[in-house]
Amino acid sequence: MLDKLRRFLSQPYPFYFEGKTFYTLLLLIFLMSFGFNYFFEPFNVYVPEHKMSYFLISLVHALVTVIAFFIMFLCLKLLPQQVEKWNVLKEILFLSSFLMLVGIGQFLIRDVIYDNPNNWSWTYLIEEIRNTFLVGILFVAILVPLNFSHLYRKNQNRASFLSPRAKKSEDAEIHIVTDVKGDDFNLDISQFLYAKADRNYAEIFMQTDAGMDKKLKRISIKNLESQLDPFANIIRTHRSYMVNLNHIVKINGNAQGYKLDLNAPGSAVPVSRSYIPKLEESLKA
Repeated sequence: MLDKLRRFLSQPYPFYFEGKTFYTLLLLIFLMSFGFNYFFEPFNVYVPEHKMSYFLISLVHALVTVIAFFIMFLCLKLLPQQVEKWNVLKEILFLSSFLMLVGIGQFLIRDVIYDNPNNWSWTYLIEEIRNTFLVGILFVAILVPLNFSHLYRKNQNRASFLSPRAKKSEDAEIHIVTDVKGDDFNLDISQFLYAKADRNYAEIFMQTDAGMDKKLKRISIKNLESQLDPFANIIRTHRSYMVNLNHIVKINGNAQGYKLDLNAPGSAVPVSRSYIPKLEESLKA
């Protein structure tokens, strides 16, 4: 049982906290928080203590929730390379920390909305955190496993219909211009496996007789992609990855998207949701 739970918690999970998805989540959280407070009036609503209308109180509660979510988003920015490492456990920990922050935030604004001499008591701090968790933990405990299961089955099913394309010869060499003049190099396309972004650098993995070799070059993944654009067998699969389609040996699905196994020991490349259509199109070409 514990092994199953450990495996589940370590499974890849979509990283929703960036780009348009993040702002969509922000809006959804605001609407859900406002609607839940205004229409259901949860917990104790003692009207004589209110300093403003219940509509405004619900609005303030919703804004606190959004601010807490944005603070958590900023904290994630301090932790590099989270996208490809994100898993179920990190999602649960993130959402639990978010709920804790919301509870603290709701406590801190009590003086703004409630006329109560005990607003700054430990009792109300614990109560606000408890109430937030009572509501939020249900969403975390139900929605995360359901979303994981749905995405995992969906991507596994889609991956089962895909197969590595027949290897097409790309016996060519291209001169790659990096951000450091003396670091320019020639890239053998037939031996190129994949590239991975590492901040302002790119890790470039090459197939060798011994298995695989890595070069670290001062070049952005976007710049490298631009220079390799003439080669149809090399595509972007992720914000941080490019892959040579000729070296794919197996395609698996997971909750994040796909995982590509290459013909070199220990090499695996993720395919994020937004790049799945491009990969599927390229494999059919």
